[in-house]
Amino acid sequence: MIFSSLPFLFFFLPLFFAVYFITPKRTVRNITLLVASLVFYAWGEPVYIFLMLISIVFDYIFGYNVAKNIAEDNKKLAKRYVTASVILNLSILGFFKYYDFFIENLRLIPALSFLQPLGFSLPIGISFYTFQTMSYTIDIYRGDARVQKNITAFGAYVSAFPQLVAGPIVRYRTIAEELLNRKENITETAEGLRRFTAGLAKKVFIANNMAAVADTILEYAPERVGALGMWIAMIAYTLQIYFDFSGYSDMAIGLGRMLGFHYLENFNYPYISKSVTEFWRRWHISLGAFFRDYLYIPLGGNRVSVPRWILNLMIVWLLTGLWHGAEWTFVLWGLYFGVLLLVEKLFLQNNILKVPVLRNIYTIAAFIFGWIIFRAESVSHIGVILSTMFGANGKGSMLDLAVSGTIKPVYLIAGITGIICSVPVSGKIKEFLLKRRLAYIIDISSVCALIYCIAMLAQGAYNPFIYFRF
Repeated sequence: MIFSSLPFLFFFLPLFFAVYFITPKRTVRNITLLVASLVFYAWGEPVYIFLMLISIVFDYIFGYNVAKNIAEDNKKLAKRYVTASVILNLSILGFFKYYDFFIENLRLIPALSFLQPLGFSLPIGISFYTFQTMSYTIDIYRGDARVQKNITAFGAYVSAFPQLVAGPIVRYRTIAEELLNRKENITETAEGLRRFTAGLAKKVFIANNMAAVADTILEYAPERVGALGMWIAMIAYTLQIYFDFSGYSDMAIGLGRMLGFHYLENFNYPYISKSVTEFWRRWHISLGAFFRDYLYIPLGGNRVSVPRWILNLMIVWLLTGLWHGAEWTFVLWGLYFGVLLLVEKLFLQNNILKVPVLRNIYTIAAFIFGWIIFRAESVSHIGVILSTMFGANGKGSMLDLAVSGTIKPVYLIAGITGIICSVPVSGKIKEFLLKRRLAYIIDISSVCALIYCIAMLAQGAYNPFIYFRF
């Protein structure tokens, strides 16, 4: 089940809130959230629900024993429990996400051709909830979080359906207090509903329409679309992935607000960045913070020799690429950004990055070409896309794209809206309306957006779920 679906909007969500808000006690509400979240997950993938239950039970036990041994001044044993937690979570993630990838590559060696992939599907959300449970025990060991003794509260944290499928990666310490003491009210619920609707509109109107453009063009033979068509496809994909991902984050944050949780922001207008370094401070903030705090800094960060710092950075970006998927394109994507960050730090920060126009052109080109690697279906497909963009298969024609139905007025409107919304305009408009006591315009806009989204979903409009790859 996904947020941008009629079963979620008209069946699961109303039923959940009806039960949740008539439940009187906080502990019982956590049980309601836990059960509903397991049902939400099992709706699409019942066979893998046991993996999440294993993560919940074992990391609850690990966390309890870490705290117990820290209190008894037995750090050595506490560290063993942390190590066990890390090994368990990475083993689960590694087996289901990467086993077949490594087997398929080992089979290229003649002597190992007898190996066979298992063909397991990727459990939805596994990249997110394994990181969350792993960070819980690490934070307890570091003294950054207090142990949760109530297993239903811990289970509600791990499985909470708002952030289960597509993040953000919510650290336990962010919502530890709210698990047992949160307070829902009309104001928070209304604000959460507005945020959810904004995210749904991002997904349905902008991301889905841009996906239709990008996916359609990329399915054509390169000579049919030419350079113009391929540039349009990749610009459309650049908008699609941002509004799809940030839209889901907005929906998660909005649902959390309705439940009394305050999840941290996950995107901060990354496309206005003036460098790749800044881009990664604004894009998927929760993932960047995770790798920084649990990998980059423990490796020594930048407080080491230059060769070791380069190694640290490349390790982080290699694993960042692999986190997104078990394909060589994702590995190349991670290394691509790792190299760009090195080049920025070592060579560009005192020249190009100080020239306003040049730094903007460079950064835009950097993330668009990064998305080419990310979107490509194979390493060879990267070459096809790039060569087509630079004229190897003709110039292309806007008229041909329009006649074929690839470019429609609604796609143009969605694209222009996406470009406008990629800059901090909406916040300024909201601030302007609130200052003039015109808040009702925001609510009217939200209602109109919700009606539009429901109408599009009811019509069976194109609604791809991009996170199946992650």
